[in-house]
Amino acid sequence: MVNRAELGVIRGARAGDAACQLALGKLYLFGGASLPRNMPTALHWLNRAARQQQAEAWMLIGSHVPFEHARHCVDEVLPWYERAFAAGVEQAGVVLAQLAPPNHVEMQEALLRKARFDVLPAESAWDGLAPLHNRGLAAVPREPSVENREQAAQAGDRAAQLALGLWFARLQRDGSRQPDGIATVNFKRAIRWLTLAGEQGDPDAWFALSRIYMKPEFSQRSVAEAQVCLERAAELGHRNAQRECGLYAWRHRRHEADGDVRAMYWLQKATAQGCEQAQRQLARIAPAPRAAAWGPALLALAPAALHTLAMRQPLLAARLTLARAFGLNRAEALLLDVKEADHGHCLVVDIRASYGRSKRRLIALRTAQDRQLLDQVVAQFDRLDGCLEGNYRQRLYRLKTCLPALADELSTA
Repeated sequence: MVNRAELGVIRGARAGDAACQLALGKLYLFGGASLPRNMPTALHWLNRAARQQQAEAWMLIGSHVPFEHARHCVDEVLPWYERAFAAGVEQAGVVLAQLAPPNHVEMQEALLRKARFDVLPAESAWDGLAPLHNRGLAAVPREPSVENREQAAQAGDRAAQLALGLWFARLQRDGSRQPDGIATVNFKRAIRWLTLAGEQGDPDAWFALSRIYMKPEFSQRSVAEAQVCLERAAELGHRNAQRECGLYAWRHRRHEADGDVRAMYWLQKATAQGCEQAQRQLARIAPAPRAAAWGPALLALAPAALHTLAMRQPLLAARLTLARAFGLNRAEALLLDVKEADHGHCLVVDIRASYGRSKRRLIALRTAQDRQLLDQVVAQFDRLDGCLEGNYRQRLYRLKTCLPALADELSTA
């Protein structure tokens, strides 16, 4: 928590006091009693102080703010590096050479001759500076400025719109906070550009919008809007969005019809893209059926016997096929409404209306063979829709009559 002294400095800086802006910049530059070190925020306040003729502010910028932070606001900070270098700050000359336009080779060479190479960081953001004394001046790689990105975004460039939106929101593609970038976030501009990118089919944009709408510091925070954006990202194939949609649906399954079915759908989508967290959650929701659950007799049932049963009792044979494939017990095998249970990506086993001791559970269709088998069984029920199966007792009687050993086994499964 910010202490009283630092709170007074913050209030003074926001009110426009140059001395407070300088003090606040130093607090963020070096760290305070309760304020963490934050280079982009430090640069923001030092820049405001420098604009109010605080000489120490531009000296601190030239001495301590490296290229990777200065490159995001070149037009604003370039004069401060020039002044600091003229005052003898060698580090400012190195950064100034990096900030110079690539076609100003003479300017870069002159600056670098005056600045010593031992002030360069071990891993410079400009890989052409460090080995300059060995192989000559290299071209300066520079990222597009905010102005250039805005021009491209205005022209409809989806990548530029996404980059601008993430920049103004200070977010990375995975939704985490960006360590470098704009000092003060601008959610309004971020939402504008991310929405434009999202409407062009960019899943990262919708995912970033869902993060923004969940932020407590955002004045228009909306969980419902965040969920809408998250689902749009999931529909476009964003793996993390699919995982989160699955977890959200599972948490709210008691309040939404078929919430568990929707949860499994999204978790299966995320698992197919290699998401290990989704795979673990999916295993908890719908564990793979175990052979021991229905015993050896059903597994050992000869195809010829099943074929003979299918000639006499086709729907009963289809139910036994499901029981063997998906681990159904006797009550589930005989009472399941097969066509209602099929949800495309999973089988919903819910016989509570007819068998009170049972529990609703989901069975994932994990392979193409599972899907093909279920399609065959559903087609069998469609063809024989007018064939009355009778109630549970009648179905059980047929089972005991045709396969007595199997009936005894299923009664204990």
